[in-house]
Amino acid sequence: MITMTRLQQFMLKAAAEDRERTSVTTSGDTLEDALREAAIELSLPIKKIEYEVVQRGSGGVLGFKKQPYRIAAYPAGADADGLGDDDDPAVDTDLAVQENLDGAAFVRLASGGAIMLKVAPPVGSGTPVTERETMMVLAKRTRHPVDASQVSKVVKRADDEWIRVGDFPYDPAADTYVRVDIAETEMRASVFLTPPGDDGADPSVEILRAALGIAGVTFGHDEAALQSIEDRPLFDEAIIVAEGSEPQNGADAYMQYNFATEGRAVHLKETEDGRVDFKELNKVENVVEGQVLARKVPARQGEAGQTVTGKILAATRGQDLDPPLGPNTRLSDDGRSIIAVTNGLAKLQAGKVTVEPVYMIDGDVDIKEGNVNFLGTVVVRGNVADGFNVNAAGDIEVMGSVGRSVLDAEGDVIVHQGITGKSEGTVKAGGSIWSKFIENVNVKAGDMIVASDGIINSSVYAEQRIVCRGRRASVVGGHIRTAREVDAKTLGSVAGMETVVEVGYDLQSRERLLNLEQQDSELTTELEALTLDMQTIENMRKAKRSISKAKIQHYAQMKVRRAEIETKRVTIAKEMQELQGYLNQLKTQGRISVSGTVYPGVKVCIKDAALPIRHEMHAVTYVLNAGQVKITKYEESEADISVKRRED
Repeated sequence: MITMTRLQQFMLKAAAEDRERTSVTTSGDTLEDALREAAIELSLPIKKIEYEVVQRGSGGVLGFKKQPYRIAAYPAGADADGLGDDDDPAVDTDLAVQENLDGAAFVRLASGGAIMLKVAPPVGSGTPVTERETMMVLAKRTRHPVDASQVSKVVKRADDEWIRVGDFPYDPAADTYVRVDIAETEMRASVFLTPPGDDGADPSVEILRAALGIAGVTFGHDEAALQSIEDRPLFDEAIIVAEGSEPQNGADAYMQYNFATEGRAVHLKETEDGRVDFKELNKVENVVEGQVLARKVPARQGEAGQTVTGKILAATRGQDLDPPLGPNTRLSDDGRSIIAVTNGLAKLQAGKVTVEPVYMIDGDVDIKEGNVNFLGTVVVRGNVADGFNVNAAGDIEVMGSVGRSVLDAEGDVIVHQGITGKSEGTVKAGGSIWSKFIENVNVKAGDMIVASDGIINSSVYAEQRIVCRGRRASVVGGHIRTAREVDAKTLGSVAGMETVVEVGYDLQSRERLLNLEQQDSELTTELEALTLDMQTIENMRKAKRSISKAKIQHYAQMKVRRAEIETKRVTIAKEMQELQGYLNQLKTQGRISVSGTVYPGVKVCIKDAALPIRHEMHAVTYVLNAGQVKITKYEESEADISVKRRED
């Protein structure tokens, strides 16, 4: 039990310590609460206190990790009384009025025999308390007289501070009895108050704090509850006035992924005229070698808790994790990031970050799948429908057929059924192209093209060779071009369809030469026009005719342009000469071999020599000899035309 003598001794000691301090550190849920606490400890009005915010308060999330305001407060300078309302450091512009409250009057009989009055101002649009209402509150609490004029001043000021308005014959033996109860877990403390007797003192915040200190409660004081007891004391019931803080265990480490881990959302593109392109679904999220796919957020230490008696409750650090490395990934130097080691599709498979160099499409490339753009190999288990595109930085393999589509691969293209381009489809490969048949399509390969059932009415170019070999293989119609050789079972048809087969030159170099010739022709035409215009102005100058300033400026511009054209023509001429020499000296003369029949209507070209076929021929090979196309016995190509799988 806490006796009054022990309580008074504790308070005298605390008061002596307070006088020696020049500043205090206080805390509260709000800045106003912290300032109010400082005013109590310094025994000064709030407006006579200066302060510095040591820790700004935070409401936390759902009550967790809540941070109180903490300030260092000290008496203001000599001119503190001159502060206006706008200069009051207690005014926090961040504080907003939460509700409308009427003003109120509070009466407290203090130790020593002082009748104390505090009038709180209204909040928002609340009604202020009147003198009459205040006198009624005083009469209800004490029978002793008060200074009416002082009461009037307090009511008018309404500054929420205790002011002495009268005296009473103080009897310490009749004071409120304070009992402090601490829960078994020491996480909560409450006070139980008995009503004061005649001429006994009401409980004050200082009394309550002193009682808590004697009981060993040093942490978690609920300042609002203590102030509420001082303003409106509740007797004969337990009131919680302090609570400990539970330890907050640290958060576990986790991974932040830089790619969609549960399938990528479809983003439709709009064309320039505002229409939506439903083929561009962008379902594939490509990643490139060296790209950061995921980062580990480290585990956190956690925050220790504390009981009301000051005992520290340790927190557990969050659990660490090993970055989930999967195939084709590696760790960064700091061990926190997962990085792709190849181009492809990033996935989270069985909890592991994986980069798939092959994109598997279980069905067709159609309106459901949309156009495909992938930085690796694409495998289509179905067909590629008309009007859809497949672009791959690796290979493209289609188990079904390809329609009026665009296929573009930096590697090889493999079509198990066939390609029917309907005169609009295009297939390009940086490597080779294999297809069962090629019909009405534009095909271009960086190595070779192999068709087992035939090539029909198509424009086909391969940098090395074209092979059309099989039980029903034939090349009918279209334009076949390659540098080294063509090997087919049949060329042309009984109907005499025009079929052009060319070998023995580098198509890309030839196309570049033709492009340069076109550029040179255009520059020559422009140069002739410039020369004519400049000659006209020069003739005017020789005839000493008046020339406008605009024409003089135009002449200067034409002169500069003429110099640019002449320089560019020199560069073009040099490149044309080099290309022409390369094409003339090209060692690969090429050959065309046909194991079956060559029909009339076929035109065989080897380098610059051509041979129109006017009669059927069988099992022949065409070669270049002395600048002419010669016919020899059929020689089968020795090239390996099997599909070569790349190891990704």
